[in-house]
Amino acid sequence: MSKVKITLVKSLIKRPSTQKNTVKALGLTKLNSSVVKESTPVVKGMIDKVKHLLQIEDA
Repeated sequence: MSKVKITLVKSLIKRPSTQKNTVKALGLTKLNSSVVKESTPVVKGMIDKVKHLLQIEDA
């Protein structure tokens, strides 16, 4: 599997709790924090739900 670098680039203020929980489940806590995850269907689905808040790069 390939890896994906995910960075939180927009604030979670005034976002629905489902989006906040999804970002937290991805391991992102603060603005501009980054994580590297395996590109699995589960992670791709989570990214798709909050892609307007994230920056995605191949790692």
